[in-house]
Amino acid sequence: MAASDEVAYVEHPLLEPEVVERRLYQLQLAGTAVDDHTLVCLPTGLGKTTVSLLVTARRLDEVGGTALLLAPTKPLVQQHADFYREALAIPDDDVVVFTGEVAPEDRADLWEEARVVVATPQVIENDLVGDRISLADVTHCTFDECHRATGDYAYNYIAERYHADAEDPLVTGMSASPGGDEEEILAVCENLGIREVEVMTEEDADVARYTHETDVEWRTVELPDEVAEIRDALNEVIEDRLERLKELGVTTSTDPSLSEKDLKRMRAKLQRLMDSDKSEGYEGMSVHAEVRKLKTAVTYVETQSVESLRRYFERQRNAARSSGASKASQRLVSEPKVREAMRKAEDYDDLHPKYSEARTLIAETLGIEDGERVIVFTESRDTAEALTDFLSEHFDARRFVGQGDREGSDGMTQNEQGAVLDAFRAGEFEVLVSTSVAEEGLDVPEVDLVLFYEPVPTAIRSIQRKGRTGRQTEGRVVVLMAEDTRDEAYFWISKRREDRMEEELRELKGVSDEIEAELDEAQRSLEEFADDGDGLQHGLTDFVGGEGDDGPEEDGGDGDRGTADHDADDGGATDEATPSDDGSTAAESVVARPNPDPDTDEGTVEVVVDQRETDASIARTLSTRDDVRVRLETLAVGDYVLSDRVAVERKSVSDFLDTLTGGDRSLFEQMGDLARHYARPILVLEGGGLYEERNVHPNAIRGALASLAIDFDASVLHTDDEADTADLLHVVAGREQETGDREVSVHGEKGAKTLAEQQEYVVASIADIGPVTARALLEHFGTVEAVMTAREEDLLEVEGVGEVTADRIREVVGSDYER
Repeated sequence: MAASDEVAYVEHPLLEPEVVERRLYQLQLAGTAVDDHTLVCLPTGLGKTTVSLLVTARRLDEVGGTALLLAPTKPLVQQHADFYREALAIPDDDVVVFTGEVAPEDRADLWEEARVVVATPQVIENDLVGDRISLADVTHCTFDECHRATGDYAYNYIAERYHADAEDPLVTGMSASPGGDEEEILAVCENLGIREVEVMTEEDADVARYTHETDVEWRTVELPDEVAEIRDALNEVIEDRLERLKELGVTTSTDPSLSEKDLKRMRAKLQRLMDSDKSEGYEGMSVHAEVRKLKTAVTYVETQSVESLRRYFERQRNAARSSGASKASQRLVSEPKVREAMRKAEDYDDLHPKYSEARTLIAETLGIEDGERVIVFTESRDTAEALTDFLSEHFDARRFVGQGDREGSDGMTQNEQGAVLDAFRAGEFEVLVSTSVAEEGLDVPEVDLVLFYEPVPTAIRSIQRKGRTGRQTEGRVVVLMAEDTRDEAYFWISKRREDRMEEELRELKGVSDEIEAELDEAQRSLEEFADDGDGLQHGLTDFVGGEGDDGPEEDGGDGDRGTADHDADDGGATDEATPSDDGSTAAESVVARPNPDPDTDEGTVEVVVDQRETDASIARTLSTRDDVRVRLETLAVGDYVLSDRVAVERKSVSDFLDTLTGGDRSLFEQMGDLARHYARPILVLEGGGLYEERNVHPNAIRGALASLAIDFDASVLHTDDEADTADLLHVVAGREQETGDREVSVHGEKGAKTLAEQQEYVVASIADIGPVTARALLEHFGTVEAVMTAREEDLLEVEGVGEVTADRIREVVGSDYER
């Protein structure tokens, strides 16, 4: 055992000396995780990643192969990779990073040479779907922030493929907060094929030595009368819209403080009306969407700031002016009471009381208490940006937000995120204002104050945030709460959920046998892959240094080395595992899946999928079938290519109707491109309610279908859902390639547009007015030039052109160019 300054370090052939601090609780957790598929639950900041590292070192040393570590965000992936390169006694080049910024062809080559791959799940999912990599030789797969393994998140698909494809799989799931109750935790276990649950809390003596008490203070602020008036005006509109929904029989209350659960119940009732082809269902769904937008506005003004509300209103105005704007957006910005609320928001020039309280608390921490760092968390990017601007007038503050861009709010690149974190760690600035991107596990340094700008109604996120303080010294957490607002409701929700989670974790702690009994019996048939007695069952005694040696009593190290845990939006509704024909779940189906070789495998069909189609489950579904090889490409035309003559454009019913009412690119242009390249173009219409979903005349729909069949010689095939579409593509590909003995061929670039198509394209792009209006304008004025020079009153004479569209055309055509 190496020692330095009374701190002991773990010794192992694949670990660099004096890098991994020797902590008994981590060794105990790793001892269990090396023997079976294990969920490791450990408070944030106490080194879950170190546990995974110990297991990876052991597996690489004794079994070989490749280790795969998955994390939800690029910054977290990079952090893990840096730690593994520092801690593992292997060349740095053997630890590779897979994110979307690495070209697919480069990833395929890197995979073959790597010993450790650290990646975002979406990239690995795409590489598996596209058959660019194989999990056969992966001997340890770690799912960081594994509570995300719900619904359609990529973790579930990867876990299914891993258990099916790997010769000797071992799964480690890591989370500080795996779920709000036992049912959620068990669902995560089933989705990842996990059989053991190891929980350690701050109540454990070995863990408690590395933590300190974190006090949580609740600071209540009172809304000014002017802010309350804006809120009340918006609530009056909500009451009016709820009255309409009440008349439809989908709610009995018009109270604007209705909960998210109430809104979901209403939506379900409206969906049933729509499924029954009742027009009031469609009307009600539009009103329901308006209620949601209004409630968001109320939340902004109550719990965030008037500035955040102003930014939100501006986005709604822009949305209402855009082509294809929803009726809900248009009604919202034209409602007189909402317009009055907008005016009051524009006129309000005072501070929201949370701004003042935040400034005071930070001044106390950095000034009077001589602190060094503060993190402020907020749910809203608008608030993060506005608050950073405000705090920068008094402190050295910087924002930290996600990478996604949206109108009026630029995201941060991965490099920008990394630079901000590096500067914060180095003490170059004092205050980090962050959205959820820094909540889970990013190795943000210990801070003197964690300030919640609002309560968080989710136990997972609240626990993650409080993990940023209290590791080495007594930490402070303050939550701001606006009196008599949604903040108070979220406070009680958050408290109840956290209490429930803590209770569940205590109950789950040390009862792995009971958990195994609750997991599906068939899932535990994974025993066939368990260790066969080659020495992996005896735990990590070589790490511990012999039985009974529990290390030094001194409290050493900062506990952060290797700590890692994130961003991105939470997954959707729980879908759990996908049943197979015999009723077993996906994680149970562990028959090894061969990797198809198109040159040698008889009976294998190939489906080429456009990269942009991977958001749907179709490619994933096809990739799990033994007789299908999926190839991902960026297709110039179509979504799927099934042979040298058959290509498919897939559209949901909603997408199809969008193209008829003015999308960015008309359905006929897309099908025209398809028909110019493939002799048998197919349009797949997915879903029901073709004639009921929108207020589009049935004859317009019939005319479009007739044009597709007659003018483009295209087949129009209907499917119920994505699963049905996958089955259809499989059958068509088989018919073409096996029965017809045809090869798959991806044809070249888009065909040249006709002169008329080019003219329509130019006019349609003037102000995103769409192809339908473009054709009407050209038919009325005769030339593109005449459209461009037409006066606003002349434009209004064209069918389908209203004041908003005419004004937008003149603004685009007649305004000076400014960058």
